[in-house]
This record gives sequence, structure tokens and C-alpha cells, in this order.
Amino acid sequence: MRLKLALRVVTVVVVLCLAVLGTLLYRAAQEEQGASLALVPQETRADAIIGKFTPVMPPRPAPALHFTARSGETVSLAAFRGHVVLVNLWATWCAPCVQEMPSLARLQAKLPDLAVLAISQDRRGAAAVDPFLARLDLRGLAAFLDPDNDASRAFDVVGLPTSILIDRSGRIVGELVGAADWDAPAMVRRIGDYLRRPTQAAQAG
Repeated sequence: MRLKLALRVVTVVVVLCLAVLGTLLYRAAQEEQGASLALVPQETRADAIIGKFTPVMPPRPAPALHFTARSGETVSLAAFRGHVVLVNLWATWCAPCVQEMPSLARLQAKLPDLAVLAISQDRRGAAAVDPFLARLDLRGLAAFLDPDNDASRAFDVVGLPTSILIDRSGRIVGELVGAADWDAPAMVRRIGDYLRRPTQAAQAG
């Protein structure tokens, strides 16, 4: 009986020691993680929140592309030459797309000189897109239709959402795969920098 009691006491002590040790190790790991994060520049931490925006170096020409306005008329990507263009490929069935759309509309409001082209890849076209936009009240966002997914093939897109930044000279200068917080201050500054750049021809002159 005494031996059993002693074994129980030893077991309880061991369990308590392991629990205390686990707590100490967890706290040490948390403190180390916090210290590491403190060493990361603020801009880098912001990048993790706004999404991974990858510069394209060297810039490459944007493809010849046509899509459809919700009014039914055909629109050419080349018609936006001279503007900085953000092409956003999305679909109503894509949860990350739905999540980022309001911030995309707010980005357009903050940077009116930027041409945000939200090109839907929904195969049902306006039948899917119009109710979606009405429900989210995204009237300030220019949404277009591409039910045949020509844009996805032209830009060699592997998933939605994908966004492509095109400069005034019609060159692809950046890409972002996945959702982003488009009106975050760091993102607005980054895209604003492209808005301040002249065309390639003007730079050469």
C-alpha cells in the first residue's frame, strides 16, 4: 500500500514538473518569436498583411487582350495605354476574391488616376456578376466580363485572384497572386509610385 502511494506521489510530481517545463518553454518560444518580429522592418511586416506584390524584372509587354463591358461592348486592354492599369482577375465563386473586392474599390477611390479593371472569369458572365456587385455595393469599381477566360490564358494565370500591374507604356511591372488589402497605406504608396513615373518614351527622351 505504501509503495503504491509513493508511486502515485512520484507520478503527480513528474506530471507537474513536465507541465511547468512546458509552460516555460512555450513562454520562451513566444518571447523569441516576438524578439524576431521586432527585428523585421515595419514595411516588411506590412507586406505580409497586404499580400505579396512581386515586381516583374525586366518588365514585359502586356498581351493583346479583349474583354466585355457589362453594357455588352468589347473593350481592348490597349485602349488604356498611357494609364497605369491594375488588372484584377476574379470570380464570384472565389472566396478570397470576394474578400478583397471592397478594398479594391476603395483603392480606386483613393487613386482615381489608376485604372482598376476587375475582369470576371465567371462563365455565366453578367448573370453572375451583376447581382454580386449590387449586393456588395461596388458601384465605383469598373467590372468587366470574360466568360471564356481569355485573360487567364493571356496572363498565364494559375489561380484566382491574380492581379497584374501595367505601367503607362503597356508593360507588366508587377504581379500579385492571391488576395490583398488593396487600400492599405503601404500598398497605396507602392502603386502611387508607379503613377508618378513617366512613360518609357518620356524617360528615354
